[in-house]
Amino acid sequence: MSPESKKLFNIIILGVAFMFMFTAFQTCGNVALGNYLWRVLCFKFDHSLRGHHRRTSNLYVCQRLVLQPFPWSFYTASVFIGIAAAVLWTAQGNCLTINSDEHTIGRNSGIFWALLQSSLFFGNLYIYFAWQGKTQISEKDRRTVFIALTVISLVGTVLFFLIRKPDSENVLGEEESCDDQDMEAPESAQNNVTKAVDAFKKSLKLCVTKEMLLLSVTTAYTGLELTFFSGVYGTCIGAVNKFGTEEKSLIGLSGIFIGTGEILGGSLFGLLSKNNRFGRNPVVLLGSLVHLIAFYLIFLNMPGDAPIAPVEGTDSVAYIRPSKEVAILCSFLLGLGDSCFNTQLLSILGFLYSEDSAPAFAVFKFVQSICAAVAFFYSNYLLLHWQLLVMVIFGFLGTVSFFTVEWDAAAIVARGSDYRSI
Repeated sequence: MSPESKKLFNIIILGVAFMFMFTAFQTCGNVALGNYLWRVLCFKFDHSLRGHHRRTSNLYVCQRLVLQPFPWSFYTASVFIGIAAAVLWTAQGNCLTINSDEHTIGRNSGIFWALLQSSLFFGNLYIYFAWQGKTQISEKDRRTVFIALTVISLVGTVLFFLIRKPDSENVLGEEESCDDQDMEAPESAQNNVTKAVDAFKKSLKLCVTKEMLLLSVTTAYTGLELTFFSGVYGTCIGAVNKFGTEEKSLIGLSGIFIGTGEILGGSLFGLLSKNNRFGRNPVVLLGSLVHLIAFYLIFLNMPGDAPIAPVEGTDSVAYIRPSKEVAILCSFLLGLGDSCFNTQLLSILGFLYSEDSAPAFAVFKFVQSICAAVAFFYSNYLLLHWQLLVMVIFGFLGTVSFFTVEWDAAAIVARGSDYRSI
């Protein structure tokens, strides 16, 4: 297998493994078994992960602890999910970076994102057909779903062992070189702790750089809208009594169309990135406009009290009579817009911080996770239109800040790199 083929193989395996794990994780979010926190603050344990992405997957199995809807079990599982995600997503960013170069980082980001978001299809297809016509979800149904998702998550974990160490040539960030790490004898625990502390300090220094501060605004927006489409919007759909007996199965259908938008976006803006002569800004602008349209339609279609409605649901009506077709269209638009932002964020982080990919992706996920946690908190108290307003404001600021970083990067790199091919 050629070096390029090996790198592409690693990206595909990485995407498929995430697809299996997030078939379990994202289905849980769309099922909306109460409005408990599924994300907590992900404190980033940043350390050198070159060549060691496989071992981090073991922590992710713990996300399937919740088989009973007890509050303590939800919060305990959320803590474990946060710890696991901290390591997992940092490793994912590092794996993506070391298997890419400046010409393939955009393509590989798109491939990974499209495979990852395919996870929204399978679990939600089951939810849609198995729960169609049901107004109450029994304990047996809940157990069946979670046991199946546990097995699926384990399959994804095993797939990480198929990832191979890429050849050292033409890898982003190779200036640092992994050779020293490979030649060293097994290190003592003290040396590992020292490296972890140094890496943590490096992450703190990276947090206050101009580029990372600006990208953090965009990342913060992705955290807010991630909470909205993965948890709040499904809850809103399930709370609208005007949808009739299909309200619960519509949650699964909504997840399927979110996944459709995510996959379409990942394919178009990742696989076709080499034909883009205008950089990343047009894609982010498209994502911003698509989300604005989605938010406006949701504002018109969904009752304001839908996110905080009681178990019995709400009979309120917004500015138009609640339409299932409009609700599903908004799901597709939410997924498409999210893919625009995330594929371009992955691409620009892997390109700008090729020598510091693990700390950069750690900071990225830290900011996204803390904003997701904040959004889950206020989603229990704010009416729908106020939540939409918060996302509109952050979406505008995030788009402008991304434009600024992209323009600066283009001006710097254009002198000695084929920047527009990314």
